[in-house]
Amino acid sequence: MTNAELAILSLVAESPRHGYEIEQIIEERGMREWTEIGFSSIYYLLKKLEKMDFVVSELIPTLGRGKARRVYEVTDEGQTALREATLEALSHPKQSYPAILLGIANLPILDGNQAQSALESYLEGVEERLGHISAQVEVQSPLPDHVQYLFDHSLMMLEAEKSWVEKTIQKMKSGAEV
Repeated sequence: MTNAELAILSLVAESPRHGYEIEQIIEERGMREWTEIGFSSIYYLLKKLEKMDFVVSELIPTLGRGKARRVYEVTDEGQTALREATLEALSHPKQSYPAILLGIANLPILDGNQAQSALESYLEGVEERLGHISAQVEVQSPLPDHVQYLFDHSLMMLEAEKSWVEKTIQKMKSGAEV
């Protein structure tokens, strides 16, 4: 199960939901800070989960003149898959492939000033993300423990990345091997 499928399935398992409601929850919870789910992929993922028999849907008429909404609900198979995927995610680290590593691998094609300038720009982006996530934590506090753990992870990873970039820039400035 992909991370995006797991995220969507977990939201439907909390409560039966329609696609737009899932988008609202993703935004409210700041989930795009720690998982990749595009707005346009929500319905695609819901249909995929339905084909896998992890969710079922029902067209529910709305009151008034609005269009009916397709509401998704988790199945027993979906609950089992959610539990298994959650245990897998918590038990086994997975390799990630950040683009910065490709940039570092290709440093020899840049001159020193270009590379240093690019990393300084990258550092600014990391600092902006740190500020953004810190602000989200502040606005949403107090947070349930599991949500605080999510933000803690993001903040700690960004702090580590910031430290690494700063040290790399310093090595570049001193002419040391990167």
